[in-house]
Amino acid sequence: MNDLLRRGFLLGLGAAVTSKEKFETKIKQLVEKNELTQEQAKTLLQQFVDKGEAKKEDWQTRQQEQTQKLANDIGLATKEEVEELRNRITELENKLAEK
Repeated sequence: MNDLLRRGFLLGLGAAVTSKEKFETKIKQLVEKNELTQEQAKTLLQQFVDKGEAKKEDWQTRQQEQTQKLANDIGLATKEEVEELRNRITELENKLAEK
């Protein structure tokens, strides 16, 4: 399942890179035609990058939530649960050692 998520992420990343390259090409064409100023082009490109970053963060959050849901559905213990069990085992071992 993890490989599937990784492949999906890489596919999305590839699409984003291709889209950014196409977007940059289109912006350069508009600047060359004097339909946009250099400053407007920079602003548009920055907005595109900012939106991409926001989408990336959103995707990461959703991916983490899906992974957690999957772990819960199949009954995997969380780090916190494992740590709690370790502490309980240590506590019990200490009590046994005292006797």
